[in-house]
Amino acid sequence: MTVPLIQNSFHANAGTRQLVSNTALFVKYWMDYDEEFWNKYSDTNESRYNEAFAKFVRDLATSLRCTSVLEIGCGTGIDLRLFPDTFEIHGIDLNCHALEIAQVKLSAADFKKGDISKLPFADSAIDFVFTHGLMNYLDEQTLDKGVAEMFRVARKYIMNCERFDETERKVDENQMSRNMQNRWRDYKVRFVSNVDMHKDIEPDMPRFTLLKKL
Repeated sequence: MTVPLIQNSFHANAGTRQLVSNTALFVKYWMDYDEEFWNKYSDTNESRYNEAFAKFVRDLATSLRCTSVLEIGCGTGIDLRLFPDTFEIHGIDLNCHALEIAQVKLSAADFKKGDISKLPFADSAIDFVFTHGLMNYLDEQTLDKGVAEMFRVARKYIMNCERFDETERKVDENQMSRNMQNRWRDYKVRFVSNVDMHKDIEPDMPRFTLLKKL
């Protein structure tokens, strides 16, 4: 599960409160992030490679005239595997083991260890920013910060492909269904699409939410 990293900045008039908050986030990070679970997930991630989905993402970003892409929660980079080297390709994940595999498989890409709540990119730096099955694993605080960070770093388009339920409910001990359209309503975006993916592209048929940043 992706959880907040420690923030290093302090507000002059609220230093003590901010320090307590940062300490809590630090403790939560180590309690919630199950490295053993995600290492095992990474080892089996290659078997989940879906060429149809990888083609879909590549063709979509290309058709939208994007030249840079970022996947948050990229794992071993399987969704980025088909992007040509004419693209500036970025992937962020918390799991070092997954990133090592990703870098070997796609040496032209830039893979970094990072957290969705504090993305290591400048404002409006990436044309096309997306997640695929990440938001379902996030707690509420991280999800809210993650949405804000995606909006901040995106230049043109944002895509979420996530397990959907209108009211959001617990799927299992690790996942919550998400309604990403509702999560984006307070941002300056235009909804391009918000439909279930076709099973020929993604058998689990997650909700495909595509936004244009205004």
